[in-house]
Amino acid sequence: MFFTEPLLDPPALGWKRDLPMPDQPASTVPYPPVLPHPPNHLNSIYLELPRSAYRMRSLCAYIAAALILISFLMLLTGVAYILATTSFLPFVPSVGMLLSFISSFWLGIYAWRMTVHAPRDEPIRFNRLRRKVYVYRFHHDGLRPFSRSAWGVRAEVYDWADLRAEVCSVYGPMGTGGLIESVSIAVVKPGTHQVIDRFHFAHGTMQGEMYWAMALLFMQQGPQALPQFPRPPRDWNNEDVTFNLARRLAPKVQWPTEIDLESRTAP
Repeated sequence: MFFTEPLLDPPALGWKRDLPMPDQPASTVPYPPVLPHPPNHLNSIYLELPRSAYRMRSLCAYIAAALILISFLMLLTGVAYILATTSFLPFVPSVGMLLSFISSFWLGIYAWRMTVHAPRDEPIRFNRLRRKVYVYRFHHDGLRPFSRSAWGVRAEVYDWADLRAEVCSVYGPMGTGGLIESVSIAVVKPGTHQVIDRFHFAHGTMQGEMYWAMALLFMQQGPQALPQFPRPPRDWNNEDVTFNLARRLAPKVQWPTEIDLESRTAP
């Protein structure tokens, strides 16, 4: 079931349509060959799906290093000029160089933290017996790249009945220009359409719609309703990352002990 007008208040940025609600039939049939990864885990109690909001992490690592290097080169250039001429730069070039240094260093630190602090995976667990959803979620704040409290992983727990999925698209900095499509999950205030939280679910409309369909089928009917995947689950924590700088530096997934136990067991 698709809605021609946004159901939620407020809708996601770049809203295109709403996907079926938790008590409605799935809008598509999951087709394993077109999905990038099988479920991390599936049994009669819970379904764990892989989830990551960040792509091209290796590229971001090199961009971060380049930005930090550029910022220090600008700083050294200014210092060298002062030492060589025993005078300061004119006002306008000085302000321009200072702003360039601050912005390059700021963006470089932000990109570096996004590369090395974001975990290798941000899985989401659907517990059918508890009717709960557990999200391993990485928080960050571009306005506070040096903050400790604003950055880090938190395991969050939501009621399955309060989740809504939305398809959205925004114009992004792609090589030829174009839309970046994704599926996000909104958490609503019980009994209303008022959004109290929202997080990324999947890249691409087709992938996100199929993963959401898997969650619906599992929570409504059980594991027997899901298709068989030809490939084994990806071992995110123990895969070979020798030649991938970003993934080698990224933290492994480690659920808090109590949440980990609760999310994998029956009431």
